[in-house]
Order: sequence, then C-alpha cells, then structure tokens
Amino acid sequence: MEEKIKRLLASVVHPETGQDIVSSGFIEHTASAEGKVTVVLRFAKARDPFAVKIKNQAESLLRKAFPGAEVLVVIKEGGAAPRPEPKLKTTTGGIARVIAVASGKGGVGKSTVTANLAIALRNMGFRVGVLDADIYGPSQPKMFGVEGYVPEAVAEDGVDHIVPAESMDVKLMSIGFFIKPTDALLWRGAMAVSALKQMIHQTRWGTLDFLLTDLPPGTGDVHLSIIGELKIDAAVIVSTPQQIAVADVVRGVEMFRNENVNIPVAGIVENMAWFTPAELPENRYYIFGRGGARAYAEKSGVEFLGEIPIIQSIMDGADAGTPAAGIDSRVEEHYRGIAEKIVGKVMKNG
Repeated sequence: MEEKIKRLLASVVHPETGQDIVSSGFIEHTASAEGKVTVVLRFAKARDPFAVKIKNQAESLLRKAFPGAEVLVVIKEGGAAPRPEPKLKTTTGGIARVIAVASGKGGVGKSTVTANLAIALRNMGFRVGVLDADIYGPSQPKMFGVEGYVPEAVAEDGVDHIVPAESMDVKLMSIGFFIKPTDALLWRGAMAVSALKQMIHQTRWGTLDFLLTDLPPGTGDVHLSIIGELKIDAAVIVSTPQQIAVADVVRGVEMFRNENVNIPVAGIVENMAWFTPAELPENRYYIFGRGGARAYAEKSGVEFLGEIPIIQSIMDGADAGTPAAGIDSRVEEHYRGIAEKIVGKVMKNG
C-alpha cells in the first residue's frame, strides 16, 4: 500500500524545483490502516510558499485513489521551531513539537489519555516521547510497564545525560524512576521544579516528532516551570462529562490563554463519556453525565477533540503496562481520531 501511495504522489511536482516530491525526498512517512491513509511531507524550506498547494494536490490524488478512506496529509518543516535559550545546557534540541496534556482536576484519566495518545501518534509513524511531569503522582511508569526501570547516566561532552526508558517505541522519563513506589514525595515546590528541570534538560531524548508532557492536575509551580523550560506548541485539556469536572476545565483553559502564557489550546477531550457493556454493544450508559465538556468547548470557542468511552481494555491495559491503543482496535480508533486533529492543528499553527 505504501508503494502505491508513493507511485501516486510521484506525479506531484514542486513548482520551484521541477522535480516530483517522491524522488526529491519530500515524503518523510506514509501509513495506511483500517481505512485511513496518512502522509507526512517534509519541506526543507521553512514557510515554503508551495507547501499548501502540494498538500492539496496530494490529498486530492489520495482521495480519488482510495474512495471512502480518511486521508490526512501533514506538512512538516525542515528545522524545529526556534526555542528560547534555556538556562541549562539542554538535550531538547531534537524535539520538534511539545504537547501539554492537562486537566483542571484529578481523577479524569489524564495520564491514561496521555499514554494512549502517545501510542496513537506512534501508530501514525511519529517518533514520540512522554515526560511524566506529574511530580507528586507519577503514573506513566506503570502505564508503560517499566516501573522497575533504573535510569543510567551517560557522559557526553563532559555532561551526564539520563537515558530514558523505552516501551512500545515510546521514550519515557518520570520522577517515578527515582523514587520507591511506596515513598511519599515530601517536596516543596522549589525542589519539585528543580527535579523537573533536570529531567527536561538532561534526558537523552534524541530526535522526536512529539513530546507529550503529562502535567499534574490544576495549576501551579510545575505548570509554570514547564511553560518556562519548554516551548509548548499546544495544550490538550482532559475532562469527564459531569459539570463539576467541566467547572475545573475552565481554569485550565484560562491558564494557557493567559496573556503571559499565550499557549494555543488544541482542544478538549471528554474522557469516560459513556459505558457500553460487551454483551449489549448497542447500549450506551452515561454514568458521569453527558456532553458537559463538548458543551463548554462550543461555548468557549475551544475545539472539541473527541469522546473516549469507558472500555474495559483501557483499564486493563493501564494496569498491565500496555496502553490499549496499541492492542485494541476499538480504542485505537477513538484515540487516532483525536491524535489526527491535534497533529493537524499543531502543524497548521506551526
């Protein structure tokens, strides 16, 4: 299928070079699965004036060749976006995009959403990392089945770099690797921020298309530290449908919209939207209310990215250390739809 896609796109010529986009190396990645076709176009020149025209031509060809398929063509530029000089010598230079995953309150499944979004992006062919910035409640080591991982330090140019864990082709760094699961983390804000800065700047991230940061619930020192240390391209807010959770979403959205922060909010995900028993596949039970996050998104002008139902494999996968988006096609479908919207929004803004 990938070869067929490339043969089709070989008929698209870049007006400036006069060469087709396949032979001249514009095709960074192609993927096709379950009625979806994804193509990533890498343009060496930032703000290439022909990028949108070429993207539209590619989409038109693919839609004609694969009628009924969902087609996504993503534009990427040659270099990573300019980033402010950090106070520390940093290992983040190979990270192209940073997505913050946040929630107004705890208990809405933010860490589960982060882990499964990471797998969905990986399934789309992207190189992905996860920074578990939930200092006081790190969940990602368990989510990815690497609870016993002990990071090694590797000296490069006289500086010690921390080797991240890797699971399901996702790179992972968490404070959970440095403390015992039974220990209570009695750190003041300054200590937590210092540890977080070290994890950001000394982890050997390598080249990543996306780094997802799993933020603590609410707003506070850790959030401000992440915002100051990383150039965040967009924030994703996770909520459940009931009104009490949506009320806290407002604070999360406004934090990123604050004029001193000014980070685009890619949208809101409504988690635990409904429950369908396996024996009654046509039934939906709205255990936590219905549509609260969607209604707020529409009211506030924030995009509604999608709903994630309560599916047994999501809970089982989190406990077993294998995010369900990697093993259950039903779960992958929900998360892929959300991931594609995030990618489209980030690439458009970038």
